[in-house]
Amino acid sequence: MASAFVHLHVHTEYSLLDGMCRIPQLIARAKQMGMTSIAITDHGSMYGAIDFYTAARAAGLKPILGCEVYVAPTTRATRDASGRNPFHLTLLAKNRQGYHNLMQLVTKGHTEGFYYKPRVDRELLAQYHEGLIALSGCASGELVRLVLEGRVADAETAATWHKDLFGDYYIEVQRHPIPELEKANPELVALGRRLDIPLVAAFDVHYVERDDAAAHDLLLCVQTNALVHDEKRLKMAGDYFYLRSPADVADLFQDLPEAVDNSVRIADLCDLELRFGDLHLPEVSLPEGSTAEEHLASLCWDGFRQRFAEPTAEQEERLRHELDVIGRTQFADYFHVVWDIVSYAKSRGIYYGVRGSAAASLVLYCLSITDINPIDYGLVFERFLNIERSEMPDIDLDFQDDRREEMLVYVNARYGTDHVAQIISFGTMGARGALRDAGRALGMPYSQVDSVARLIPQELTITLERAVAENPELHQSYEDDDDVRRLIDAARKIEGLVRHASTHAAGVVISRDPLVLYTPLQPVGKQGQQQGLMTQYHMWNVAKLGLLKMDFLGLSNLTILSKARDIINKRHGVLIDFSELALDDRKTFALLASGETRDIFQLESKGMRRYLQELKPSVFGDISAMVALYRPGPMEQIDRFIRAKQGTDPVRYPHPALERMLEETYGVIVYQEQVMFIARTLAGYSMGQADIFRKAMGKKIPEVMKEQEQTFVA
Repeated sequence: MASAFVHLHVHTEYSLLDGMCRIPQLIARAKQMGMTSIAITDHGSMYGAIDFYTAARAAGLKPILGCEVYVAPTTRATRDASGRNPFHLTLLAKNRQGYHNLMQLVTKGHTEGFYYKPRVDRELLAQYHEGLIALSGCASGELVRLVLEGRVADAETAATWHKDLFGDYYIEVQRHPIPELEKANPELVALGRRLDIPLVAAFDVHYVERDDAAAHDLLLCVQTNALVHDEKRLKMAGDYFYLRSPADVADLFQDLPEAVDNSVRIADLCDLELRFGDLHLPEVSLPEGSTAEEHLASLCWDGFRQRFAEPTAEQEERLRHELDVIGRTQFADYFHVVWDIVSYAKSRGIYYGVRGSAAASLVLYCLSITDINPIDYGLVFERFLNIERSEMPDIDLDFQDDRREEMLVYVNARYGTDHVAQIISFGTMGARGALRDAGRALGMPYSQVDSVARLIPQELTITLERAVAENPELHQSYEDDDDVRRLIDAARKIEGLVRHASTHAAGVVISRDPLVLYTPLQPVGKQGQQQGLMTQYHMWNVAKLGLLKMDFLGLSNLTILSKARDIINKRHGVLIDFSELALDDRKTFALLASGETRDIFQLESKGMRRYLQELKPSVFGDISAMVALYRPGPMEQIDRFIRAKQGTDPVRYPHPALERMLEETYGVIVYQEQVMFIARTLAGYSMGQADIFRKAMGKKIPEVMKEQEQTFVA
């Protein structure tokens, strides 16, 4: 059965510190009320569009992607008092063309029209209107403002302009009991009828349940750094801005049933299908008449002959296997891009490193991207690229932090500034942060809030609910002290909401086509200090859209190595080649065993220094194992590993068949590769299946683990 009403004006938590609808709860509530479609129209941005689309589809609802854009009263170039109060206009994508135009408008608003808000203007609307449906907007819309100012003729002119431009243009009638709308609505209805412009019922939804109104009011105080008892602050009067049921809407619009029907009609007009999984890898330069796969193979076999003077059959077969998988997964262009970037870094003397599962690739070793022969260390290619798991490989590149910017400049110049962007990251309100924000907005003394916040454990994933349950002192305060209970209850309501957008520390995306075809963009840095662009979609959605995501991380450790090498060469005339350093130097192991490892990458923390002193590493494998155990591995096995290494505990193997693969780590399962070998040895998995098994263990998803258990013991 079709829905009797569709919400077309909805703000999620991605209307930062303004909207409070969490997408899962929003979709669940719409589904519960029998709705078949719902829109997202966050302020000036599209941060949550893909999450919203995915969640709605999964729930069987039609998602309508939109945005409430800010429209400059004159032009987007105006940056004076008149430009600080833009009109609001609700835009909805009918189809892919409309979606692309919406992304263009949002991007232009941020890159060309930003002045307190990301603003577009009529010039941009005229350029990018195809495929869009326009609604006249809320109480801050142009028509409402003109009507309230008594400029009805100007309102008619504005409405006619929008109707002539969009064709699908509707006058938005919002039945919130606030003075401005109660005064403007009769005029808007009359205006629509005079100009033959259809009306549409809408509500300015900012939170899901009516009971969320107080929490939303608190959120506005966090946004404006105001106190809840300040009468002169920004607020949305009343508790009317929630997701109303179709029955409520029908009751409120008894006199305008066609406005309710038009919400459904608009939803029917919208038919947007997003495609996930298609690859949009950057275009690479190739020799004439050669494909990406052929040229990659040529480079690899050249490098293979340089790396191996007397290659074995195993080495040759491994390279053929990897090239075959890369060709079948169509990732050859990806490897060309990484090779190009690393080659540039080398040519400029920029220190770099490759981390993660990329070390398992012989292709990368033959391309001289890595300097570790994966066969020597038992590294499994499927851990890096698995044909049975349709995911893009992940090659994380570290650069010396004082020259990371050079690499970003190169990538922009090489692939085009409109094809390259950094990736956005969203900060959410953690337990302590939510508590402090709530306390500040409630006007509670800092010392009182701080004393409560200090009782929350310093744990990354801790929630207020868990903290109260697990900390007896905090639990007692919550039970006995009304102020503490009021503070925690208020903080719970905003805990976990998105608080701000920032630039991901390392993420960079490179595309074959202009990125604005796949994601809205905005500048990195403050207005006037822009440092390139960043996506409005977070890293997982960027990957879902088939874009090449890479990590360019700046490391101070690499800068230290670079400078130390230069100083040694200058003072002693010795040019060190780090790849030639011996891995069995006794003095180095003695230094590591002393715990004096400050500024040594991944060995510098206090906990790691203590474990090194206890372990007293004597071979290179001891260092690798300790790093794997400590971060992010099974830390509870560290003491057992150390005792077995020192001989104070006997080495025990879970099964006799596992002795060979666990001998190096004294019977302790340390590496994910060991998990894969165990799955193959004991359960007959292929290495591709074993990789899926490994990932399931890491994610600890109950239903996936149950499925793997049945396969493992079958």
